[in-house]
Amino acid sequence: MSGQISALSRPISALRRPISAWRRRPPRVALVHDWLTGMRGGEKVLEAIAGLFPDAPIYTLFHFPGSVSAAIESHPIRTSFLQRAPGLRRHYRRYLPLFPAAIEDFDLADFELVVSTSHCVAKGVIPAPGALHLCYCHTPMRYAWDQEHAYFPKRRGVGARIRGLILSRLRTWDVSSSDRVDHFLANSSFVAHRIARYYRRSAEVVAPPVDVEYFDVGDPPAAPRPGYCLSVAALAPYKRHELAIEACASLDLDLVVVGDGPERSRLERLGGPRVRLLGRVSSSELRQLYREAAVFVQPGIEDFGIAAVEALACGTPVVGAAAGGLLDIVEDGVHGTLFPVDSGAPGLAQAIDKALALGFNPLNLRERAVGFSKSCFLQRLQAALRSRCPELEPVLGA
Repeated sequence: MSGQISALSRPISALRRPISAWRRRPPRVALVHDWLTGMRGGEKVLEAIAGLFPDAPIYTLFHFPGSVSAAIESHPIRTSFLQRAPGLRRHYRRYLPLFPAAIEDFDLADFELVVSTSHCVAKGVIPAPGALHLCYCHTPMRYAWDQEHAYFPKRRGVGARIRGLILSRLRTWDVSSSDRVDHFLANSSFVAHRIARYYRRSAEVVAPPVDVEYFDVGDPPAAPRPGYCLSVAALAPYKRHELAIEACASLDLDLVVVGDGPERSRLERLGGPRVRLLGRVSSSELRQLYREAAVFVQPGIEDFGIAAVEALACGTPVVGAAAGGLLDIVEDGVHGTLFPVDSGAPGLAQAIDKALALGFNPLNLRERAVGFSKSCFLQRLQAALRSRCPELEPVLGA
């Protein structure tokens, strides 16, 4: 750990490797991503970065063809030995103990620049000697660090003990492999703090791209908005959907939840007749739900909060916990209302009630969302790349 602490204090120039060959020709670029199994926020970031390097191959642990965009799949995709693992599609998380070995097995000897997008092990890839490695970090592994107990509440038994040993070893690898990164970019101030806490490294904040143009389609419906609260998130324990159910019940409000996951059965038992769990919906259905909701509710602590930005783009105020990446998006009383994390469902209910009473201007909310557009992301990313790596100028262009 002491080596990581000293790395934080060194100037970034001291972390960079020699790249004199770049002055003679554009660098050969490799992109690294954890896995390609669907188009979520991390894949939207990869898609935007890949657009800057159209010829770069993408190295990933495994890839389910057809699960990501055509733009991503237009790149050469090189998978690890896990691609052939039995039962991979249904049980790929069971192979977690092998992820570090699989990411280290990639041969990147031909590349002078490595750009990884990582929420698990992608940042642990081993660059060639003399290569430069930039990592866009969505978060250090939540289930290995501060949210282990939320992901794995069962703490007794042989299986729990084995899992604990695996996660302990994974944490050690996670810290040591962070020194393979020359420069970190974080998707929020919250994640930058987590990178500093666990890796003892600094990170520049570059918010991820959100398709605000799709969600901002003009004036909201002329009729008054229905009095329902909307939540859009995976049905996982750390999302804290039960707080939204309890808060809306206390206010006698309808709650609509978009998303799916392992918590669905439990939440169905908790929810009464005024709670609707819709599962996954189409993008057009989601946009209409945003536009018609009275407020968007985010009770959990998010690393960033793409759904919150989408809601703002639709002119819908956000009510959420005063923690995590949401603090980069919502100013209390301006774009929605925030409640203290430790105040639980009563605090959330109070914040919802306050938001309904304030009456926000949809134009102001949309203006806030525009700052997180794809074009803003690319401008910030290119500026970050140029400031740290002037040799990229021939690749990035004007």
